[in-house]
Amino acid sequence: MREVEQQGFRLILASASPRRRELLTRAGYVFDVEPAEIDETPHAQETPGAYVQRLAEEKAQAVLAKHAGFHGKLIVLGADTTVVCGGEILAKPESAADARRMLRLLSGRTHQVLTGVAAATREGMVSAVESTEVVFAEIPEAELERYCATAEPLDKAGAYGIQGYAARWIPRIEGDYFNVMGLPIARVVRLMEQSLALR
Repeated sequence: MREVEQQGFRLILASASPRRRELLTRAGYVFDVEPAEIDETPHAQETPGAYVQRLAEEKAQAVLAKHAGFHGKLIVLGADTTVVCGGEILAKPESAADARRMLRLLSGRTHQVLTGVAAATREGMVSAVESTEVVFAEIPEAELERYCATAEPLDKAGAYGIQGYAARWIPRIEGDYFNVMGLPIARVVRLMEQSLALR
């Protein structure tokens, strides 16, 4: 593929997230998508940062292992995002009721969004964790109920997407906006540059 040749390497995104696909495309990359199927259960005593970094690495490694026969330069990008509030990891809600619980916890508080990113090649792996602080205003109950009646919160860590309806509740963030969407592009670019330099 001519675009891949110009890019200098083949890139695979080990994620099914449409937001990550959109951000990576906007950043000018050409890539394939191969979601990784791994166990995402947190380990006992695992910190949120260690958790998202481990999952990003495991996703990247799982997909890389499927391409042992590929002889060109290959980077597999893994990522995992979680929301942390009061020490609790808020992954994707299991139901509308779980989404309501999460949003009531976030209402009127500041929380952290952590994304682990990993770039795996045959030469090795580089990874990092990006953290952004997000301030939530008090969420009116009627708006919360209206939002949770839609499908929007169900596929998002913490039950919200900053780029959607929930933007009305977020007066301020500290850090990378794209990290809150699920992929800190500037950090990803640096990681891929580092991975290309591995020997």
